[in-house]
Amino acid sequence: MEHIELFFKSIFIDNMVFATFLGMCSYLAVSKKVSTAVGLGAAVIFVLAVTVPLNWLLDQYILQDGALVWLGPEYAQYDLSFLSFILFIATIATMVQLVEIVVEKFSPSLYNSLGIFLPLIAVNCAILGGSLFMQSREIETLGLALNYGISSGIGWFLAIVAIAAIREKIRYSNVPAPLRGLGITFIITGLMAIGFMSFGGMLTTDGKKEESNIEAVSSKTEVLKQEKTESTQIVDIQK
Repeated sequence: MEHIELFFKSIFIDNMVFATFLGMCSYLAVSKKVSTAVGLGAAVIFVLAVTVPLNWLLDQYILQDGALVWLGPEYAQYDLSFLSFILFIATIATMVQLVEIVVEKFSPSLYNSLGIFLPLIAVNCAILGGSLFMQSREIETLGLALNYGISSGIGWFLAIVAIAAIREKIRYSNVPAPLRGLGITFIITGLMAIGFMSFGGMLTTDGKKEESNIEAVSSKTEVLKQEKTESTQIVDIQK
């Protein structure tokens, strides 16, 4: 249940684009065609799926205060958390370089269409934000970290594919001249963000509150049954 909740929450509620507006540069620049948006979105999913678990391991066994205790008791006092940004970005840059090599090898047309924005994934704030959110939210296990990386990537993928599909269709619409281009794109993005806010009530029910509500309903039901029984006895006595 925890994995399912994290999966849907990362896609719809804490969407990288619509909730925190991360990765907007690539989101706006590479969303003119659906095919290009799909390629970049898939690359982002892969990079997040690899870097978030790797950075979780770095955080757990190297960066946290006392994480080096596995090297020996004398290393327990060291705190290397100040190296978080450097190591996280190094991991991300390595994975992005791998993605760039694979895309250039197997899909040269996609590589040419993405242009400079494929290597710029390394400095995409959505990629670094995934690792920093993982660290700040204190995700407990490697499996949850992998889940969070994949689901966050899927959320970004859905956002860029959706805006690309809208921008392809909107070319045939009569958009006012001052709003053509990025103007109408910003407006649509804001409206989509408002739409995604409607998912804010998903998976946020407190289990304890739900149990207390059930207990309250059951107690009221028992009281009503008792009152009904007493009233029936009174009617029988009067007869």
